[in-house]
Amino acid sequence: MRLKDAANGTAPWHALDAGQALARAGVGPEGLSSGEAAARLRRHGPNRLPEAPGRGLLARLRGQFENLLILVLIAAGAVTALLGHWTDSGVILAVVVLNAAIGLWQEGRAENALAGVRRLLSDTASVRRDGRRDSIAAADLVPGDIVLLEPGDRVPADLRLIEARGLRTQEAALTGESAAIDKHTDPVPPDAPLGDRRSMAFSGTLVAAGRGTGVVVATGPGSRIGRIGALLGAVETTATPLLRQIDRFARRLTTVILAVCLLVFGYAVGPGGYEWDEAFLAMVGMAVAAIPEGLPAVITIALALGVQRMAARRAIVRRLPAVETLGAVTVICTDKTGTLTLNEMVVRQVVTAPDRPAAEIGGEGYAPHGTVTGDRSAVAALARTGLLCNDAHLRADGSAWHVEGDPMEGALLALAAKAGLDAETERAAHRRRHEIPFDAAWSYMAVATEGPGGTTLHVKGAPDRLLPHCTRQSGPDGPVPIDRAAWAARIEALAASGHRVLAFAAKPLEGPDGIGHADIAGLTLLGLAGFIDPARPEAIAAAADCRRAGVAVKMITGDHALTALAVAAELGLDTQGGALTGGEIAAASEAELRRMARETSVFARAAPEHKLRLVEALQAEGHVVAMTGDGVNDAPALKRADAGIAMGIKGTEAAKQAARVVLTDDNFASIVAAVREGRTIHDNIRKVIAWNLPTNGGEALVIILAILIGLPLPITPVQILWINMVTAVALGLTLAFEPPEQGVMQRPPRRPGAALLDGEMIWRVALVSVLFGLAVFGLSAWVAARGADLAYARTLAVDLLVVMEIFYLFSVRYLHMTSVTRTGLLGTRAVWFGVALAVVAQLLFTFAPPLQAVFGSRPVSLADGAVVLGIGVVLLVVLEAEKLLRRRGRTVPVA
Repeated sequence: MRLKDAANGTAPWHALDAGQALARAGVGPEGLSSGEAAARLRRHGPNRLPEAPGRGLLARLRGQFENLLILVLIAAGAVTALLGHWTDSGVILAVVVLNAAIGLWQEGRAENALAGVRRLLSDTASVRRDGRRDSIAAADLVPGDIVLLEPGDRVPADLRLIEARGLRTQEAALTGESAAIDKHTDPVPPDAPLGDRRSMAFSGTLVAAGRGTGVVVATGPGSRIGRIGALLGAVETTATPLLRQIDRFARRLTTVILAVCLLVFGYAVGPGGYEWDEAFLAMVGMAVAAIPEGLPAVITIALALGVQRMAARRAIVRRLPAVETLGAVTVICTDKTGTLTLNEMVVRQVVTAPDRPAAEIGGEGYAPHGTVTGDRSAVAALARTGLLCNDAHLRADGSAWHVEGDPMEGALLALAAKAGLDAETERAAHRRRHEIPFDAAWSYMAVATEGPGGTTLHVKGAPDRLLPHCTRQSGPDGPVPIDRAAWAARIEALAASGHRVLAFAAKPLEGPDGIGHADIAGLTLLGLAGFIDPARPEAIAAAADCRRAGVAVKMITGDHALTALAVAAELGLDTQGGALTGGEIAAASEAELRRMARETSVFARAAPEHKLRLVEALQAEGHVVAMTGDGVNDAPALKRADAGIAMGIKGTEAAKQAARVVLTDDNFASIVAAVREGRTIHDNIRKVIAWNLPTNGGEALVIILAILIGLPLPITPVQILWINMVTAVALGLTLAFEPPEQGVMQRPPRRPGAALLDGEMIWRVALVSVLFGLAVFGLSAWVAARGADLAYARTLAVDLLVVMEIFYLFSVRYLHMTSVTRTGLLGTRAVWFGVALAVVAQLLFTFAPPLQAVFGSRPVSLADGAVVLGIGVVLLVVLEAEKLLRRRGRTVPVA
């Protein structure tokens, strides 16, 4: 709950001074009384986020059937039951149950992003009540409580600071800013962005250094994290492109099937002269022929296989259809900190003289290894001051290095190691005797050390605060008078290039007495260090891969514009238009924002609601949007995006639960591999559909021709089910294992509104359906003309359909290139396994007495079998010739 603020016509808390904040909160420095705290708890409620009702098992189970293609599959089972074929109905029911089980297994974890946010809240809090310090459950905090903060604490509620002594908080999960934020008690402008509200400490953030005291101004759902949780709960998830395509495809397919069935039924009972029951059975047979019973199961299994392959690519898929969505993305909106960057501060440049080039520092993250290109001795002198004026420690965890303490101080320890200094040796040789801790009020830290050269004062701090205290600068032959104008220019240049800048100074001290602010004078400036949270090396290559694949990359971060632009330039993103800030996003109309989102690549100082608006603006432009991130502030946009991608290692639980995909290695480059996998999966699903439909179309065409001519059905409904559910699944499933075609990442993304079957594939399906139908009808007529009985003719027709399916399988394996190559004809292990399974099944269908009794099949002669095989070869040759003619004039890649 929040106390009154700007929404009620009063200034926001961060714009008040400490006295005004206490007065508005109705509390004094001694804190609330126990009675008043209890009354406020009853009035405002506990300091926890409300739990949203989760989806129960039945609701999640029902969701598995909210797809028209699955309903078509259920209808097919009902039709077979009406025909009295209970075994076939049982097979179809088993497929439906399998489909639902796979979906439930993959989506087993309920949508609990709010629970992830709740886990960021502190369990206990140190407060001042009744004039004394006490520790209470964080849930019992109320607006007006006085909270005490110490290093390592998680801030338990939104606080207006009334005391701050060197207080710094880590807010990366909330604002996206890499470095710890200096806090103070001075008011800031009412319209200050979230990351610049230095007089506030926000719920869920961590105290990195120093101590502070604050008055609670918002708890539970009224806090910044609470408002993100409410925003997250209100966000509607979008259907994936594949689900939208399959839904449109299933509706159209169902409409066509029903319309044709009614037309055929009308003809049969009218001009055809059929009895009503015969006409009905014929219509049912055609419906069974036209409905692709095995298709939903094959698509679901193809997606599940994609989940396994993506897991091998370090991408865990939480929602099954999201597997394919990654292949459809046209824009990746990525957070900067921890996603494109390492979320580890590193010193990249050291300036030790205003008239000389900066020393370039190599290495990655906090690892104490890297090159120093420049004046190594001058860098070492600066690094020694940075090491001694430092409270952090580096720890190795296997091959990774982590900092205990402030990230920028950790970067200084790494710099010292790169300059050849050992931290333990230097600290032992230069014992700290006195210190002035860092505080935002003076923006520097100073220590007095006693070493071989006597007592030395080491100072590091903000350049604008430290430079006025320096009278000399270090030179090759000793200190020389300082050139303030030249140093100011170097400071400005470093900051303009996106670096965070610290200045370092030192001077000898007389005697071991204590130090005070009066001693911070007459310093010798050692130089400047430029810090940056660097781009991941692999992210630079991944961004280039995205551009080649026609996928736009947009950075949306809560960090400063200059820092964001520097990282964007390092990644090769378009920075010509500069960066748009959160304030500009908030002030823009919907139309203006859509234009901004289209034309701009870098967005800075963005709050959660800004990120969400940008995702929605891009979606309104027709884009399929992937959003990557790791912080609480990313969760609403992750949930709204077509493909929300959370970081698995450094990502908050809220981000992981809001996303549909979680990267286990926090590597932006894994997204490119996932996009490639997603495109391959979509290609394979289109191959499955393009392979399935001609079989069904050919079967339906045979029945239609038989009714029009007045002949017995060349294939019975139960034989059709055999083809559709047994051999079709065995063969069609092999296409789910197909590897990527050449050039899969060199072609642009498919159009977001594109149909599952484009004009070229519709023509292909129609052509193959006609060829299937004519071949089966022609063979049946030829066999009947020889005097063979109807059961024999039907067996040969079923054998022919299966053989044509096998040869068509080799043709459809390549949608974008010819199949008549050594690689294409050799196939894959999955293809040959499927072919072997289909051949064995069809031999059993033809020659095994039990199956002959069920399906009415008969043994066929060797000569007729050879004819069937020859028709299959002719089909492949005709289809590849048609493919070649249709692509004449285009360059066709070779498999």
